[in-house]
Amino acid sequence: MAPTPARKRTAKAPAPAPASTPTPTQKTTAKPTSPRKTTAKDAAPSRKRTTKAATPASKTAAKPATPARKRTTKAATPASKTTAKAATPARARTARNAAPPVHLTMQDRQDIGRKARRSVPRSSHGTWQPAPGRRDPVTLLEEQNAARVQWLVPVRHARMRVSPFTFYRGTARIMAADLAPTPTSGLQVQLGGDAHLSNFGAYASPERELVFDANDFDETLPGPWEWDVKRLAASFTVAGQHLGFGQKAVRKATATAVRAYREAMAEYAPMGYLDVWYDEFTVGDLQAANHLDSAEMDKRVQRFSSRARRRTSLQALAKLTEEVDGRYRIRSQPPLLVPLRELPDEASPAALEEVVRVGFEQYKATLPGNRRVLLDRFTPVDMALKVVGVGSVGTRCFVMLLEGRDHEDPLFLQIKEAGPSVLEEHLGASTFPNSGQRVVEGQQLAQAQSDIFLGWTEGRESRQFYVRQLRDWKGSVETEGATPEQIEFYARFCGRTLARGHARSGDAAAIAAYLGKGDAFDQAVTDFSEAYARQNLQDYNEFVAAIDAGRLECAEPEST
Repeated sequence: MAPTPARKRTAKAPAPAPASTPTPTQKTTAKPTSPRKTTAKDAAPSRKRTTKAATPASKTAAKPATPARKRTTKAATPASKTTAKAATPARARTARNAAPPVHLTMQDRQDIGRKARRSVPRSSHGTWQPAPGRRDPVTLLEEQNAARVQWLVPVRHARMRVSPFTFYRGTARIMAADLAPTPTSGLQVQLGGDAHLSNFGAYASPERELVFDANDFDETLPGPWEWDVKRLAASFTVAGQHLGFGQKAVRKATATAVRAYREAMAEYAPMGYLDVWYDEFTVGDLQAANHLDSAEMDKRVQRFSSRARRRTSLQALAKLTEEVDGRYRIRSQPPLLVPLRELPDEASPAALEEVVRVGFEQYKATLPGNRRVLLDRFTPVDMALKVVGVGSVGTRCFVMLLEGRDHEDPLFLQIKEAGPSVLEEHLGASTFPNSGQRVVEGQQLAQAQSDIFLGWTEGRESRQFYVRQLRDWKGSVETEGATPEQIEFYARFCGRTLARGHARSGDAAAIAAYLGKGDAFDQAVTDFSEAYARQNLQDYNEFVAAIDAGRLECAEPEST
């Protein structure tokens, strides 16, 4: 049975995540501010300063900085401290009696990083071996499948089977288990949780600029910054091997991503906290930072921008809907797009409509007042279950068609199920009462600009969801057929972007001091990525063997 967004909340605390899963909760702590003067290197063409006011993801109260320590399996301390008010779906509110802030000097913060480096040498990140008793990767996937829409699970397997790289995209849980015993500095940030190269891209900012940022936060949770860096670096190794690059080109692209992260963190370290917060990358910055032929780069960026700007709700209207009796409704294209009216369910259409109505009202309560006024001008028209991505296939993901001024003023919202992060098995449960709220708060903390309709809600059977626009100038980089130079250029931007997100939530000065000025960490993580790519290939072969043996059901390959 496919659920829909949810019942109206009562005065008690929100219901837990999907059945038999601990309720995730999450509090965040803002970094202490520093009176130091803002500085920045001249050689940072890909960083763009703005003077416009930014809206933070939540009110925050500063907490004393914690010195570096050895990683434990205890829940990580997030980046801003918020206390959720019971019996309300709105945003978490700041604790009134928070301890007064204690501000460390720049020297203190750098000493924390250098001390961590002495305890956990950078070279220690360069090796990886399967831990004793490493769990069967196919079993981990089967356990994930148990909570998903069963008739969509074969589609997930089909998409993961395409190549070792598409398999890697669906292995966030497997890699989280593999990263858990690896060395870390003890410095914490708000992790994206699944920071592979396909989870970066372009989208429209509220100011209608095409910005570049991380765009997938389904697994976000506070944790060791090294985990995101290794997930990103290994993705370039796996992708480069899939594309047939030689070992030298693969290592260069991987090391470029790590070096870009290290160099960007060094630039963020002395910057004022507001300057870091306002910093953003636009697609136009790609042109300023390019190391390719200028004319070729201009043409490529213009083509990418044009394609992204066409991905709007109006374009989705033409692609995803049909007109019946003078009204638009979502097409039926099973199993990838199934309207609510066709979903197998014991509830009557009237009952389903009521669930959708209540869940939608609950979602609107999580938006700022001005956004609610805007959204109230739109009327829900239709809803469908839609397959998205690779690793997410099988989770309950809906699209809702809303109508504004008239038929030609549509809005498509995506309502995506949010379960506990795969990182919670190793870092402890989130402290947010709703996993959708965990995603929203983590995304707003890490991204420079976020979707104006980003919010959360709850559905039947206590299932939790987050909501965003389906298409708003969405653009992603197509890696198939890319050259080594193109992949290296993309690696540079992904590394910088990841560093900016981490600098917003963690201590950039401490992390930069740990990384140092040399390439010891770059080379260590590149070595790790080579070793992990071999493990990924072995896991992929076991996955394919399980399909061939009939252990896993696999759908027919999708036509391209």
